[in-house]
Amino acid sequence: MNFLSLIEAKREGKRLAPEQIQGLIREFTAGKIPDYQMAALLMAIYFRGLTTAETTALTLAMRDSGDVLTFPQDSRPLVDKHSTGGIGDKVSLPLAPLLACLGFRVPMISGRGLGITGGTLDKLDAIPGCRTLLPAPQIVKLVQQVGCVICGQTDTMVPADKKIYALRDASGTVPSIPLITASILSKKLAESLDALILDVKFGTAAFMQTKADARKLAQAMVALGNECGTHTRAILTDMNTPLGRAAGNWLEVKESVACLAGEGPADLRALVIDSAAHLLVQTRQAKSIAAARKLAETCLNSGEPRGKWDEMIVAQGADLKAFNRKLALDSTAKAVVEVKPAKPGFVTRCDARIIGEVIRDLGGGRLTKESTINYDVGVDQIAKPGERVEKSGVLCRVHAADSAAAAAVVARLVSAFTLSPRRRKAPPLIQGQIG
Repeated sequence: MNFLSLIEAKREGKRLAPEQIQGLIREFTAGKIPDYQMAALLMAIYFRGLTTAETTALTLAMRDSGDVLTFPQDSRPLVDKHSTGGIGDKVSLPLAPLLACLGFRVPMISGRGLGITGGTLDKLDAIPGCRTLLPAPQIVKLVQQVGCVICGQTDTMVPADKKIYALRDASGTVPSIPLITASILSKKLAESLDALILDVKFGTAAFMQTKADARKLAQAMVALGNECGTHTRAILTDMNTPLGRAAGNWLEVKESVACLAGEGPADLRALVIDSAAHLLVQTRQAKSIAAARKLAETCLNSGEPRGKWDEMIVAQGADLKAFNRKLALDSTAKAVVEVKPAKPGFVTRCDARIIGEVIRDLGGGRLTKESTINYDVGVDQIAKPGERVEKSGVLCRVHAADSAAAAAVVARLVSAFTLSPRRRKAPPLIQGQIG
C-alpha cells in the first residue's frame, strides 16, 4: 500500500474509499505502517475531517481488526455506557455494579486517560491487585458469573484502536469527531451490545468545548450505533466544573465507593442514576424515564451494588483487605494542603480544565504515552458553584508527592475559582438527550 498517497489525499481534503480505509487499518495493525505516518494521517483527519461513509468504514475496520466478544444466550441484556471524558468523571465505577444488580450484563471495555481527562483503567489500577487486562474468555466468564467487568481491550480485541488511541493522545488529535466516534464505537460494537448510553460532555475540560459541538458528536455516534444494530442514546452533560468533589485516580475510587454506599456528591449520584435509567428504558425494562430513575435509585440505596463492587474487583484480582485498609485512609499522598480563598463569597466558577491540568502536572495524568502515573495525587473537597466559602474555609485540597509540589500548584488552583458576594444558580448538569 502506498500510504503516503493516502496521507496526501486526506491532507488535500479528498475522500478515502472504504477499501482504502480497510487496507490502511489492516496494514497499520500488522505493523507495516510506522507510527509517524499514522500520526500524520490522524492530523490530516483532524483538520480535514471524514465523511459519514468514511467514519463508518473506519469504525467497522477497527472493530474487525481483532476479536469480537461472543456471549451465550441469556435473558439479561448486554449494555454499556461510555463517556467522552472529563475531570472527576468516575461514573463508570459505580454504574457497572449498579447495572449488574438491575439485571444487566455489563462488559465495560474502558480506556486510559486522554489529554487532561482521567481514564477509567487508570483509576482501577490504583486498587491493590486489581487486573484490568483480561483475556477475552475471562471477560465473558466474569460477565456471565458476576454480571459486570471493567477492563481494557485485549491485544486481540480492536487492536487498531489500541494503537491509534495512544497516538491520538501524543499527537494532539484527540478532539476530532470522526476519530472519537470510531474509537468509541469500534470498542462498543466489539462487545456485542444490545444497548449503549453515551455521556457526551462539553465545556472547558471537555474535548467538545461547546454544547453545539457536543450535540454534533452525539448525533454522529447515535446514528452510527443504531445503524450497526446497537440501541444507542446519548445525553449531553456540562464539563465546565469537575464532576463530584474529587479528581485524581485513587481519590475518584474513594468517591465512587462512597456513591455505592448511598453517600457521595449529588451530581455524581444523579448522573449514575440517569445513565442506568436510560438503559432500563432502552431495553424495555422500564416504561418511562421517571419510573426507571426510581428503580435505579432504589437499587443504589439498597447497598446491593456496593457488595457487587467488591465481588467485581475481587474477581479481577483485587486484594480486598488491602483495598479496605487503603480506603480507610484520609489520603495516600505524601503531602496534603488545603487551598484557601483570598476572600469569602459564593463560588460562581470552578474551572475543570485548570484542575485537570494541575492533576496532570502533579503526575496524575500523561504527558506522553510512556508516562508513569502517580495514582495518589489529585484534588478533593472541591467547592462547587452556588456554594458559599468563608475566608477560613477550603476551596479544595491538593494531594501531592511532596510539600514542594503541593505548594507549587496552590496559586493555580486558587485561579480556578471565582467567588462573588451573591449566589448564582449553577447550570444543570444534564442539558440534553439524543435518541
